[in-house]
Amino acid sequence: MIGVFDSGVGGLTVLRGFLKDHPDYDYIYLGDNANVPYGNKSMETIYSYVVKAVDFLYSRGCKLIIIACNSASAQALRKIQQEYLPNKYPDLKILGVIRPIAEEIARLKKIKKVGIIGTKATVNSNIYNDEIKVFRDDLEIFQKATPLLVPLIEEGWIKKPETKMILKKYLRYLKMKQVEALVLACTHYPFLLNDIKRIMGKRCYVLNTEKIISDSLFDYLNRHPELNIQKKIKPRYQFCATDSVEKFKELGEFFLGHSIDEVEKVVL
Repeated sequence: MIGVFDSGVGGLTVLRGFLKDHPDYDYIYLGDNANVPYGNKSMETIYSYVVKAVDFLYSRGCKLIIIACNSASAQALRKIQQEYLPNKYPDLKILGVIRPIAEEIARLKKIKKVGIIGTKATVNSNIYNDEIKVFRDDLEIFQKATPLLVPLIEEGWIKKPETKMILKKYLRYLKMKQVEALVLACTHYPFLLNDIKRIMGKRCYVLNTEKIISDSLFDYLNRHPELNIQKKIKPRYQFCATDSVEKFKELGEFFLGHSIDEVEKVVL
């Protein structure tokens, strides 16, 4: 089974890509909506949340977990991989969402200026700058923290004029810098993709992070047959939330584009 973990509903953009491209696997999605957003919390707090999520998903039979949250990937992934897993779950694999996007940026040879929008935790960690520079050190990278977007998305305010106004103000800095590519460094942000593309204009390439992460995961699966994650004739999709399951179900169905039979409320 493949586990997908996020602070709320944002990681559903990652799961949506998996279900579109590779629907024949068992998935379990865990949204920690009791503690959303992660982006304004400390590294220690985020790490404690991720540890609890890992314990839960492992107990449900996951062999591979995708941390579909940029804040968690930036603040906790490396420590989880290097310290927590070897001691407690040596057979478990955990992947983040940052490295595949950095690799994709490096392949855009004509791009010289890159913009990044994300939570405060992601931007302050400088993780995207560091990861991208591993592959290409000739890029100019401009980052902008956009902390209001996650709460607005979690409230279902995607189409509200207030959200569009705030988004336009956030993106003004990157438009002034004339960035040629934009990274949505939060898995919530693809829900605003059409508005972001419209504001940034045709001269700016907005990366399809959903597709990039999906392709990267299944390339990883192909290279690691020892995980023994098999396709199923009748795959199971499970959804869990740590707070209001009614709100999660409503938003989840809207974001995924199809019905969710049940959302289980869990305590981490």
